[in-house]
Amino acid sequence: MNYPFQAEALPYDYNALEPYLSEEILHYHHDKHYVTYVNKLNELLKNYPNLQNMTLEELLIHTDELPNEAKTSILNNAGGVYNHELYFACMNSSDCELPTDKLALAMNAAFGSVDQFKAEFTAAAINQFGSGYAWLILSNGKLEIIATPNQDVPISPTVTPLLCIDVWEHAYYLQYQNRRPDYVENWFNLINWDFVGARYMSLNNQGE
Repeated sequence: MNYPFQAEALPYDYNALEPYLSEEILHYHHDKHYVTYVNKLNELLKNYPNLQNMTLEELLIHTDELPNEAKTSILNNAGGVYNHELYFACMNSSDCELPTDKLALAMNAAFGSVDQFKAEFTAAAINQFGSGYAWLILSNGKLEIIATPNQDVPISPTVTPLLCIDVWEHAYYLQYQNRRPDYVENWFNLINWDFVGARYMSLNNQGE
């Protein structure tokens, strides 16, 4: 997909993630915050025809091709689109089992166990100062957990995000107020491990 970018619909109903995430939150998060990033990115790219054939990933990876006067704005808004689309896609409308098969084996190798992954990922999400995301990424074929501020995206020719949680306050404040740890704990009930596992396998056919 490239310019003009279209806002993706949620892959489930607005009330499908209750009780862990409310219908009200998803309406605001998707219809207001995410859609605003899409609109702002299109508004920016309208002035740069040479960028209009680039995909979202290409805009984020090939930053040397972005004009200096608009680079920060393009990256902020392209990141806002990419991060929200992955975040929404990483969730499911029913309680999900923990990962199995090759993704689970890779997580055991990287973190010691799936439970240890959860502990480290939770810490990254809770301890991210201010707005941002916690991520499970595939970096040079290995799984890692990192956190990033604002709408930064950990993506490059050798790094691909597999899973992310949005810890901007707009992702949870209407329901959890300042209780980010409660939001993170409940979010684990929503992870679409089939999606994450398929994403992992598409990038690492050896399951390493």
